[in-house]
Amino acid sequence: MPSVLNKIYFFSVLLTALFSAPNFLYAKEDNPSKDLKTEIKEYITHHLEDAYDFSLFSYTNSEGEHIYVGIPLPVILWDEGLQVFSSSKLHHGEEVAQVGSNYYKLEHGKIYKTNAQGTINYDETHHATNVAPLDLSITKGVVSMLFIASLMFWLFHSLAKSYAENKGVPSGIGRFFEPIVLYIRDDIARPNIGEKKYMKYMNFLLTVFFFVWFLNLLGLTPLGVNVTGNIAITFGLALLTFLITNFTGTKDYWLHLFDPLGSSMKWYAKIPLYVILIPIEVLGIFIKPFSLLIRLYANMQAGHIVLMSLIGLMFIFKSWLGSPLSFGLAFAISLIELLVALLQAYIFTMLSALYFGFAAEEHEHH
Repeated sequence: MPSVLNKIYFFSVLLTALFSAPNFLYAKEDNPSKDLKTEIKEYITHHLEDAYDFSLFSYTNSEGEHIYVGIPLPVILWDEGLQVFSSSKLHHGEEVAQVGSNYYKLEHGKIYKTNAQGTINYDETHHATNVAPLDLSITKGVVSMLFIASLMFWLFHSLAKSYAENKGVPSGIGRFFEPIVLYIRDDIARPNIGEKKYMKYMNFLLTVFFFVWFLNLLGLTPLGVNVTGNIAITFGLALLTFLITNFTGTKDYWLHLFDPLGSSMKWYAKIPLYVILIPIEVLGIFIKPFSLLIRLYANMQAGHIVLMSLIGLMFIFKSWLGSPLSFGLAFAISLIELLVALLQAYIFTMLSALYFGFAAEEHEHH
């Protein structure tokens, strides 16, 4: 299995480098005033952001026209009614999309309403002042999440079906995933939540583990998907942990927050301490999910930046020594990212289970 994974990620990095090459080189050709380092920086920034299409590479034809090769996605805007059109009309912000009597232009990753000439007005801080319609578009991040959700549904539906047909014995790919499911149950949920209540949290723990893991792996492909490197996504996942923790919290959980000293001291002696302790405990309710979202976001974002920067160095060195060295480092980092993808899913699941354990705590009262 490891040798197969090594081959997969070798070709993944190779394809990423090949897809990156035309973007770097032709961008330089189209914009001779910009140096290569600036072009690489802009490409990395574009890779980290969500987009309205899956862009593989681009080139300039003999007529000087910039051609993008990729998969356009539907743009859905609410602007005096529902406006639906293909992202290919925007042409990566180089053209104005006309939908009925309305005109739209893509500027710095956001769609603004404009005129037929594509005029974008800016304030003194260089922020666009044009009206931005309510954007309900299906971006590549949304498509990636829908794909992973569908994959998980098919995968675990097949696993459950194999259990039923083979009297509790998995078959096929289920043999690979069964130990992982059992590990989450026996080594994460049970020790942290407790034998009595761990089962009611298992659905979420299993879902969030495989969802984060698969999205992290998808981010290592040449498709340029950086879903878990989007702070809005990690915020949503952390918000679910926050809501489940506090809505399932027991009486003892809330007593610990607002009466952390219990009956160990007289009430009048506890007042000065509670002025400090209670705000800290309440602040901890929000710090815990915040640490979840920042940890996942920062680690995946940093991994993508390092990997794309190393690929970009291939085009800066332009030598038989520097370019292969950059590629070798990029390949090594991609293998490390393979471990990080699993590790971040594990940490998110482990900490969520730990917070659920705090919420489910019960004490004997005498």
